[in-house]
Amino acid sequence: MTIPAPSPNDPPYLRGLNDPQREAVLTAEGPVLVLAGAGTGKTAALTARLAHLVATRRAWPSEILAVTFTNKAAREMRERVGRMIGEAVEGMPWLGTFHAIAAKMLRRHAELVGLQSNFTILDTDDQLRLLKQLIQAEGIDEKRWPARQLGGLIDQWKNKGLTPEDVGAGESEGYANGKGQKLYAAYQARLRQVNACDFGDLLLHVLTILKRHRDVLESYQQRFKYIMVDEYQDTNSSQYLWLRLLAQTRKNICCVGDDDQSIYSWRGAEVANILRFEKDFPGAKIIRLEQNYRSTPHILGAASGVIAENGNRLGKTLWTEVDVGEKVRVVGVWDGPEEARRVGEEIEAIERAGGSLDGVAILVRAQHQTREFEDRFIQIGLPYRIVGGFRFYERAEIRDALAYLRLVNQPSDDLAFERIVNVPKRGLGDKALEKLHRLARAEGIPLALAAARILDTDEMTPQARRSLGAFVGDLARWRDRAAQLPHAELARQILDESGYTAMLQAERTAESAGRLENLSELARAMEEYETLGAFLEHVSLVMDNEAQAQARKVTIMTIHAAKGLEFDTVFLAGWEEGLFPSQRALDEGGLNSLEEERRLAYVAITRARRRCTILHAANRRIYGQWTSSIPSRFVGELPPEHVEEESSMGGGASLWRANWSERADPFANVGRGAGRGPGWQRAQSSGQFNREPVRIVEARASAVSLGNKGRDDMAVGLRVFHQKFGYGVVAEIEGNKLEIDFETSGRKRVMDSFVSLA
Repeated sequence: MTIPAPSPNDPPYLRGLNDPQREAVLTAEGPVLVLAGAGTGKTAALTARLAHLVATRRAWPSEILAVTFTNKAAREMRERVGRMIGEAVEGMPWLGTFHAIAAKMLRRHAELVGLQSNFTILDTDDQLRLLKQLIQAEGIDEKRWPARQLGGLIDQWKNKGLTPEDVGAGESEGYANGKGQKLYAAYQARLRQVNACDFGDLLLHVLTILKRHRDVLESYQQRFKYIMVDEYQDTNSSQYLWLRLLAQTRKNICCVGDDDQSIYSWRGAEVANILRFEKDFPGAKIIRLEQNYRSTPHILGAASGVIAENGNRLGKTLWTEVDVGEKVRVVGVWDGPEEARRVGEEIEAIERAGGSLDGVAILVRAQHQTREFEDRFIQIGLPYRIVGGFRFYERAEIRDALAYLRLVNQPSDDLAFERIVNVPKRGLGDKALEKLHRLARAEGIPLALAAARILDTDEMTPQARRSLGAFVGDLARWRDRAAQLPHAELARQILDESGYTAMLQAERTAESAGRLENLSELARAMEEYETLGAFLEHVSLVMDNEAQAQARKVTIMTIHAAKGLEFDTVFLAGWEEGLFPSQRALDEGGLNSLEEERRLAYVAITRARRRCTILHAANRRIYGQWTSSIPSRFVGELPPEHVEEESSMGGGASLWRANWSERADPFANVGRGAGRGPGWQRAQSSGQFNREPVRIVEARASAVSLGNKGRDDMAVGLRVFHQKFGYGVVAEIEGNKLEIDFETSGRKRVMDSFVSLA
């Protein structure tokens, strides 16, 4: 088909589109894959195509299936098309999210899968409650095999389009020694009994209906003359199979997506779905949207250089007509606190120059990284917002840990007692807690004291008394230790001995792994304060420091949460091996996970419109220990012509680029494919990595370790470094306490173990 050139007589929806966008709109018949790079106007093309199908009478609005991933995207598409062609768009009943459309189909055919049309859709809490009942009935220890773990496994099976009958023995081994499939079947049977389904069922049940009932499938194949799909790279197997069945007769399917932005495998997304589009639909037309309207050439060049290292991609080259702009800056710092200070100073400079804080974002790989920035911004009064999650100290696991610490620090803290008396579960039911509250009110005493007293009565069942007695004993033991142990170590022991750490470990989910990382970061943060009370006071001040909702603020978020957004200035923090790419991801997924991490790096860089700064630290404090870090391999993959390097440590991206090149490191590909695998280790031991950065890191680690040896090296007038307050000069010494005049924070009193020689 020849695409007509732009004309003054073009309908409004075609005006302003570039040639590839016009081609995507006007190629109406047959299978079409629109590869839409970051910032290339794919939403404009998608909505214009929808408007074109309706305006040219190729199909009535009710004959078009248009699928999105979010309600927001569906609403935006409906509004845009409405502005283009008028009220006709109101008659589009099949424009919506995968789950919304599947729910509509399922209510029409519910009886074919044993449900009634008024079925209930369970939320996560109801789902877990039902799973716990089934686990208990099977005689399985729920503490060892948590319901949340089983729920995650069932969700994975449903994302793959697997019914209980499809789950083999190998798949089932992941839970309770092979009982996963049996429990999945029991769960599905129970859902039918109560006329309910979960979100995974919406697509799975419809997929089952389409496979087993030919007449239903054919009716939908005839109904939908055209199918359009947004964000195709994020589809899971169940969604993919559903779409492929519906499109087999007419084959008028247009999928819009970007294989380079497929970053949700942990949700079940399969990048292979977009990669095999031409195989699924022979003769498919591939249209590449490559003109970027968001970023500068240097930003696009840096992102393109990184993503080019991936092997499993369809390939495209982004370009732009905007000014060249600034090069991508790669900044090396000593450690996490310096990273936060550096970013804070640069953001303040942007604000002084008249820039808006709303146009600034800090993107991190893991949620626990936000804590360092939050504390720093609170200290300097820089307003910020956390997007896509809670502020660090507002997260549930952090609040639970703080409740334990508050109760140890202040035994009369009833709110803290109420929060954690049964977290983790201790078998204390509502009746037992009601009796405890009644005694506390009657005698006018704190709940913790009432708990100790009620143990001498027969008010509770023997089991409840044993559980409560163990908890009371734990509290007493932890209070005794509080006078002997560093408070960060005390926190770690409390979390371990209370069973809280084991509870999260048993869940074996990506979410629980992130929560464990947050708890480790909490303990690390505590090391910066002299006493437990001082730390808890700091937290209270942080929690009370929320600025007015309408104020302009810096955005802090994970890279995953930032997909689809854009900012004038972006700071990308923590680009170090093990942190980004994530070592856990590499250990679990090998080469496939490495390529997804690289796609995540591509997404991160392309969020920036005008300025992008990548930071990496020589040291990170992990689990209470200073760990030397090396820059991420992604730093070495940045094309030098698009990068400006700056480092207080020497070395930088150019040295790292040489270290990762095949000429300098014959094991580079092995190391890349499996994290710090055998190739990386052999290269390290054979001396193929540049020695200068290693010497600097070792020197820095030695300086930090001075704090663990006793401070006979301290003297008035010495210049020292503190990870929170920066550089300063020792003014007074009293035992292990130092009075230090810090360059940016004024005079502070700190313990000598928290400073190093500058």
